[in-house]
Amino acid sequence: MRAIAAVLGLALCTAAPAWAEEDPDARAARWADLKHAVFGEREVADGAGIITLEAPARAQDAALVPITVSLSAGGGAGPGKVKAVWVVVDGNPSPLAGTFRFGPAADLRSLKTRVRVDQYTLLHAIAETEGGHLYAAERYVKAAGGCSAPSTKDPQLAMSRLGQMRLRLDGEAPLREGEAATAHLLISHPNNNGMQVDQVSHLFVPPRYIQDITVRYGDELVFSLGADISLSEDPVFTFGFVPQGAGPMRVDVLDSSQAKFHRDFALDVGRS
Repeated sequence: MRAIAAVLGLALCTAAPAWAEEDPDARAARWADLKHAVFGEREVADGAGIITLEAPARAQDAALVPITVSLSAGGGAGPGKVKAVWVVVDGNPSPLAGTFRFGPAADLRSLKTRVRVDQYTLLHAIAETEGGHLYAAERYVKAAGGCSAPSTKDPQLAMSRLGQMRLRLDGEAPLREGEAATAHLLISHPNNNGMQVDQVSHLFVPPRYIQDITVRYGDELVFSLGADISLSEDPVFTFGFVPQGAGPMRVDVLDSSQAKFHRDFALDVGRS
């Protein structure tokens, strides 16, 4: 993930200023450069009917832009089962927001999170199948300044909550074994990317952001995420999973300071 971020940074050396809206040809050229930086010579096909990406056309808050990635038939339709999803914010200083890799306990119908957006830009979600095929969906978003936007929380309060997690489930308990369920995971973390300015000292806040997240149900992987500086403050993830047995749901987080956070969530699961 770090090596790819470095390559992407070089690809953006000619990036337009955050206040300039690129024309369609410039956006297409930027995506072509990014696509080559991430995937090399591999073909990235149109993902119509396989993957869709939803995001607001004009974001209310550029530092908290909600995105939804949906996969047809739970990621199992078409040319092969989806094993990973790449999220790219084309116009960000570090465009690759994250790579989600899915395990046997995942339900892949929908995945939601929030990202920072630095300028008017295309967003891309790319599905990778077990056969190695790549399929992309895109969305144009009007938002600017999200990467340098100051934190909405008191820094001392944010640090006191660092790494705390909350999990909420849709529907009523108990969950049914073998039936897909939806979870909402919130991780308290400022995700400082080195571009924000402290409102008191007027100095840049040192970067400290989430790099890796692993979610398991019992011993089975739901998803792992390799992330970078484009995730929002206090990121929230909405994802599907299929409970087998009593669990628990285990969450492990690693940030850029190499701090580790862990939480087990006991879930009420009944038999179908």
